[in-house]
Amino acid sequence: MHEHILRIGLGGGCHWCTEAVFLSLKGVQEVKQGWIAAQPPNNTFSEAVIVTYDSAIITLTDLIAIHLFTHASTSNHSMRHKYRSAVYWFNAEEEAVIKAIIRDLQSHFNEPLITQVLPFAAFKTSLPEHLNYYYNNPEKPFCAVYISPKLELLKTKFAPLTRPAEAEKL
Repeated sequence: MHEHILRIGLGGGCHWCTEAVFLSLKGVQEVKQGWIAAQPPNNTFSEAVIVTYDSAIITLTDLIAIHLFTHASTSNHSMRHKYRSAVYWFNAEEEAVIKAIIRDLQSHFNEPLITQVLPFAAFKTSLPEHLNYYYNNPEKPFCAVYISPKLELLKTKFAPLTRPAEAEKL
């Protein structure tokens, strides 16, 4: 990978939702949808994506801000075992940077952020029929109820960061 091509793991809600959000952004080269496990005690697999991005086009701060705003990042709801709110790092230098970004973004939320910063340990990809779910099935009720509102938020709050072709579909 080139030095400005980086990866980050993101989990917090349904991976279909998270995948659609990050596929809609400029600078994102790939979104792998599936389940991520961290180190113990967070070593159970939880729905998440791995985002490969060009840091010369979109910043880590932008990606984390979008992540926090597009899932229930302040809610410790009953499904957290399946939908762990987390940012997963791939090298140790990223941990402090990610924690500082989340700390800085806290001022944009009325409740404390519960998003964890965890070391990436393992990934399992989703079945092929579930990949790129929103853009292959935008008319499905799940997409209309859960994914479309997140994409609408992108269009209003983060419009300059969205890909023009995807923004037209939103």
